[in-house]
Amino acid sequence: MSADDEDARLFRAAIGRVRELPRSESAPRPNQPEPAAEQFRRDEARVKDELLSHPIEAGAIELGEEINHLKQGQPARLLQQLRRGRFSVQAEIDLHEMSVAVARSAIGQFLDDCRRHHELCVRIVHGKGLRSKARGPVLKQLTDSLLRRRGDVLAFASARPAQGGTGAVIVLLQRAD
Repeated sequence: MSADDEDARLFRAAIGRVRELPRSESAPRPNQPEPAAEQFRRDEARVKDELLSHPIEAGAIELGEEINHLKQGQPARLLQQLRRGRFSVQAEIDLHEMSVAVARSAIGQFLDDCRRHHELCVRIVHGKGLRSKARGPVLKQLTDSLLRRRGDVLAFASARPAQGGTGAVIVLLQRAD
């Protein structure tokens, strides 16, 4: 007797007598409907409701405070060129809906990845803080603070209106060694 036969005999002995279930003549179940992105639908409806219930002044949207910075030792014309949109954006990250902790980590990882891939002009979309109320633009302040502390950031400036205006920042990174 082989090991497989012995295993089968032990299994049958362990489970005892069995009886076969009668075959069912019922029709097969109909196909299930395609899954729906319910959370996405609810989120989209909520945004629409918020936009309709909170009046937005068109002039105030782009009048947010611009941010910019030039690393010490860099020529002033570098910041001027950046503010005029003279550099081509090679990568971007959108921080909308991120918590401060997640955004902090995402910015660091994004900039490190960009340098590694030689993408030296990037855009960070932080938003304008319209829903932050009294706290002000939290992610914008975080972005400004983090970029000023990084040694590999040569310059950054609020984006031109077509690129996100004061809700985004264009960053020039130093080449990786």
